[in-house]
Order: sequence, then structure tokens, then C-alpha cells
Amino acid sequence: MSDKAATAKVQITIGSLNFSAEGEQEWLASQLAMVIEAANAKGLAHAAPAVANSDALTCQSEFSVSLATYIREKKADSNQNQRFLATARWLQHRGSMELTTSAVTKALTENQQKRLANASECLNQNTKKGFCEKSGKGFYITPEGLKHLGEG
Repeated sequence: MSDKAATAKVQITIGSLNFSAEGEQEWLASQLAMVIEAANAKGLAHAAPAVANSDALTCQSEFSVSLATYIREKKADSNQNQRFLATARWLQHRGSMELTTSAVTKALTENQQKRLANASECLNQNTKKGFCEKSGKGFYITPEGLKHLGEG
């Protein structure tokens, strides 16, 4: 595993609480969990972002692959469920901390890619396969989903 794949960066603001860090993904995930716990203790929970899969965080400035290229790299051109999963992962690479079906649909449209017939059904199919988990109003990609995409 390369050093680039083993490290991550995150910068968030929750109310008046700021957090910025860079390090190994496992360490960063534990630090981020403590920050969110501190935000909850200060009553800032309503402003906390959904960060269910902090292992998947990467720095937006280091990722500049187009969505079209990323979908091709992941061999997701012809399978809607795969295209949904690849697009969600692309959004994470670009710094999106909260994944929703509407965010995936919007990314495909804005990047002039084939649309999905039913994004909610794609999420359900990926959830059944264990590639995604629903969380609150959104979802996150599981370690199995990352492996399926060749990133885990």
C-alpha cells in the first residue's frame, strides 16, 4: 500500500469547533470521532456533519480525476449499481462528507454522465450487497464497497 493511500486529511467546522488533521486513516477516524463527541457534549450535535465512513476521507485538492474517467477506471459504464457506487466514491474523493442519492444524481447530471433510472433502487441494491449502509438521511460506502471498487 502506498503512503498516499494510507493517509488522509480532514478539515471540518462544527459550530464554533474547528478540527483539521492529517494522518493515517485509522488514527484520523478515531480523532474525528472524539471531535464529534466533543461537539455533542457542547450541544453542537445539530450542526455535526454525517461522518460514518471517515476511513474514506481524502483531500479534495489532491483528487482531480474527472467523473467520466473515474467511472471508466472502475468499469462502471454499463452497470447502474456500479455507476452509483463509483459516483458516490468519486464524491468522497472530492471532499463530500455527506452522501445522498440526490448528490449522486446531481453529480452525474452536472458531469454529463448517463443518468440512473432509479437512484434509490441503486442504493438499495448496493446496500443488499453490503457495499453501502444507510445512515440518517444519507449513506456511506462500507469497506466491502471500497474493496469492490478496488480501493480496499
